[in-house]
Amino acid sequence: SDALSIHLPLTKETLYLVGERELRMMKPTAVLVNAGRGKVVDGMALYRALKEGWISGAGLDVMEEEPPDPRDPLLTLPNVIITPHVAWYSERALRDLQERVAQEVIRVLSGGLPENLLNPEALRRVRS
Repeated sequence: SDALSIHLPLTKETLYLVGERELRMMKPTAVLVNAGRGKVVDGMALYRALKEGWISGAGLDVMEEEPPDPRDPLLTLPNVIITPHVAWYSERALRDLQERVAQEVIRVLSGGLPENLLNPEALRRVRS
């Protein structure tokens, strides 16, 4: 393909899923876009791919380390566009986020449980 657009969460299965092997399989005219998590892509392999012409460019909304180390070699390349982890942003996305937060606050203040409670064990401690 002409572009690989990554939107994956970081899990043990996706850690460095895209490395040298995968980058070498891409067309020299291809572009990699990562808007998922930085460590899904091996940054040093991506640097080499871009520097040596395995692929033509990259658009990164996420980096392996955030904020990136100022010495990260990816920051020196002219064929990379890096944004500050804001690919989610649009006026509608911001409005939806604000509405969901308000709905959750109302739910909890009305005696309900949060819709996406990640640590139910905390409720047992609070109730004890």
